[in-house]
Amino acid sequence: MTSQSQGIQQLLQAEKRAKDKLEEAKKRKGKRLRQAKEEATAEIDHYRLQREKEFRNKETNVMGSQGNLSAKVEEQTTEAIRNLTSSYHRNMENMLKKLLSTICDISPEIHPNFRPAV
Repeated sequence: MTSQSQGIQQLLQAEKRAKDKLEEAKKRKGKRLRQAKEEATAEIDHYRLQREKEFRNKETNVMGSQGNLSAKVEEQTTEAIRNLTSSYHRNMENMLKKLLSTICDISPEIHPNFRPAV
């Protein structure tokens, strides 16, 4: 009888050790899952930052070239305004003379369709 109770005690102790090992393994597994999740989150954040940096670089390159284009357009506009202004100053006197001569030099004539009243 004592050997049976001693055997039962050994079985109970073995069962308790197995439960403890099982609980410990579950804890390690949970800890490892949390650690893996943290590592994955850190890797995702790193990848996201890297991609955002690349995007900002490309955006800067594109916007920078647009800035160059706007500078070119501004320069061309300034040149066109300068050309128009110089053309205006060159031709202003001649146009004023033509306009005044057209307005002031009137030669009265009877219109060809005019019929005198009889």
